[in-house]
Formats: sequence, C-alpha cells, structure tokens
Amino acid sequence: MSSLQIQTARVFEPLLHPSRYKGAHGGRGSGKSHFFGELAVEDALRAPGDFGEGLRMVCIREVQKDLTQSSKLLIEDKIRRLGLTEADGFRPWNDRIELPKDGVVIFKGMKDYSADSVKSLEGFHRAWMEEAQSISARSLSLLRPTIRSPGSEIWASWNPTRKSDAVDDFFRGPQGLPKGAVVVQANWRDNPFWTAELEAERQIELERYPERYDHTYEGGYAAAFEGAYFARLLADAKRQGRIGVVTADPLLPLRAFIDIGGSGANADAFTIWIVQWVAQEIRVLDYYEAVGQVLASHVAWLRSNGYENAILYLPHDGVNENNVTGKRYEEHLRDAGFKVEPPVKNQGKGAAAMRIEAVRRLAPKLWFNEKTTESGRQALGFYHEKKDENRNVGLGPDHDWSSHAADSFGLMAICYEEPGRAANFNRVINYPRAGVA
Repeated sequence: MSSLQIQTARVFEPLLHPSRYKGAHGGRGSGKSHFFGELAVEDALRAPGDFGEGLRMVCIREVQKDLTQSSKLLIEDKIRRLGLTEADGFRPWNDRIELPKDGVVIFKGMKDYSADSVKSLEGFHRAWMEEAQSISARSLSLLRPTIRSPGSEIWASWNPTRKSDAVDDFFRGPQGLPKGAVVVQANWRDNPFWTAELEAERQIELERYPERYDHTYEGGYAAAFEGAYFARLLADAKRQGRIGVVTADPLLPLRAFIDIGGSGANADAFTIWIVQWVAQEIRVLDYYEAVGQVLASHVAWLRSNGYENAILYLPHDGVNENNVTGKRYEEHLRDAGFKVEPPVKNQGKGAAAMRIEAVRRLAPKLWFNEKTTESGRQALGFYHEKKDENRNVGLGPDHDWSSHAADSFGLMAICYEEPGRAANFNRVINYPRAGVA
C-alpha cells in the first residue's frame, strides 16, 4: 500500500510538515495521542522510499514498568484501522512493532537510561514522548542529542501540569520556541470526532469537579490539588472573571500580611500577600516568597515594589526574637519605618481550621491580580489535608511548601474588616507607586 487516506483535525495541520521538534499540548479528548499514532504509521510507510532502511522509532515515557503503560496498543490499533497487515510490513510482537523494510518501534522508560546506555538509540529517526509533562529535565537532556540522524524528529504530547515541567520550559518557556520547533495547543473543541459520550463526561467533570476541569479538559496548568481546601474557591474565581488585571486604589491603604520564615538553608518560607480592601472587594495585588533570606531582603522587596507605606500584619510569632539580631520582628520592621499592627494572638490548636474557614467565607469578595499572584495561587491550590489513608481520617493541614502562603493568606482573612467598620478607612494615603500592573 503506497498511500493512506487519514482524516486529520485542522489544529494538527502544522505538524504534518517536517520539523525537528513537534509538540501538541492540551486537555483530554483533543486527539493528541491519536494524531501522533497515525503520524507514526504514515511515516513508517513513507520513510523507506525506494532505498534505505525503514523507520526506527522509540516511544518514551519517564517511567514505564510494562507495555500496558505505553502507546503500543494505540499504534497497533491505528495499523488495524488503516487496513495495514503483515503484507504491508507491519508485524506486532510482544515488546515491539516491526515496520516496513526492517523498521521498528520500541517502547522505553527514560528513567532506565544512563548517559552510556542511551547511546543505543543513536540511529533512530523518531522519538515520541507521550505524557511528556512527566519527562524530567535529565531525560530530556539525554534524549535530544541522541536522536540525531538526518531528518530525525522529536515529538511531544502532553497535558500541562506546571510551568516548571521540563517539557513546558523547553517548548513554552521564557526563551521562546526552540529553533526548528512547531507546537500547537489542542483541546476538546478542536476535535472533529468528538462524540456524545465524550461530551457527557466533560459535562460531569465541569459540574462535579470544577477545580480540576480547566486542567483536565482545557489544557491549563494544574492550579489545584484534588481535595485541596481552596480548590473550588480558585476555580470559581477564574470562572467568574475574578482573576485578571486588578489594580490598587491609590487613595486607600495597602496591607501586607506576613508569615515569618527564617534565615538559613533549612528555614521555612517567608511569605507576603499585598492586599487592599475596596468597598466589597478584597483585591489581592501581589505575592512574595523567599526561603533562607535575611529580613533585610524582604524589606527591600517591599520598598522596591512601592509598598513602603503598607500596613504590616504579623502572626503571633511576630513577637519572637530574630535568631540573627536578637530583636523582635515587629521591632525590626518598625525601625525600618513601617507601620506594624500588633501581632495577632496565638489562636491555639484550631488556628489553621479557623483561617481556612475565614478564607472560604470571604471567597466571593476575592479578586486576584493574575500576573503577580500566580505562584501564591499555586500554593493556595495545593494546600490540602493530610490523611491517614488506612483509616481515612483527616489529620489537619499538611505542613509542606504550600502551607506558608496559605498561613499568610489566612492571616488576611482573620484580620479582615468590612471597610465601613475599619478605623480610618477613608484616610488618604499617598503612594509613589501604588498601581500594580
């Protein structure tokens, strides 16, 4: 068989042309894997030409314990559906698929390769990284220079999880698209083969699990850990347009809510939320986080971003002595010229639960400036309960990387006052740089 008739969604058309790198990212039901599976079969027929070897291809995941985790069944299904048989040069085996004119597809986990063993892939013409969001930076750096035959291509299909994932940093990072790369975004609405059954599943996800819907079906970064305390809060804010461009009112006070970390490599994170209470809105304008830095670094951030006149709020440990200078944190900040509210009293064992409920009560009032609060919102979206899995018993908030942002945000909720009741609320304060872009 010399030609195939393959129906292809319009969104993937740019990937039909030769390119060193081809990428497709997006949510469930977009057809990314189906497209690359069909392209593999098409290239296998086209590769040999009249002379030369057949297509050599490796399908890769970061970890692959057995072939049920691979794309082998998908490619075999495409071969059958396209009416291809052994007579055309396609022969499935337990661990590989033979292709026309001595070509082959193999299936590997990159984590099993070393710098020496990966050399066995030299001479391969295609490498397809499926579920590429799980590929580590190490694996990507090993793979790229190894697949180097003339005309070779590296493919990636993935549902984005975090901007920091190696595949996102490579294809969509601040340095821009790599030379010789073509990348498309594909979601369910781009799939011309979308079915009623798929639509019913999408609607169930949208209705029951809105906190994960954007990641699952729209290809957004995973903004919330499933079961996180504030997952639905953030999903509602995005759906209702309360995450976007939010600016400060130059006539009203700015407030900085702080969770104290410490200095040194093993210190907890020091976090700050910059918030303004405007009528019935709580405008969340900025977020700061640092680990192991001295207090002067945090003060410098406040000043350099125009928050030198902000009112500072500290948790109960604001009365603790700085382990470097021996002075209390509140004293240091007042000495630096800031107005500091008296530290909040220790609320006891139920403090974390009180902060969580306070944030939830205020949820409809929250407006987030998207650009400057992204890392803070990621932390809020991950903040979740620790569980005894054997007994299915909740053990309270898990103290991890996300809890410091959640604590300072919870402090804001505990301290919140309705603007009409707040003392000196209408007092004009002049800020040299009050706006947040």
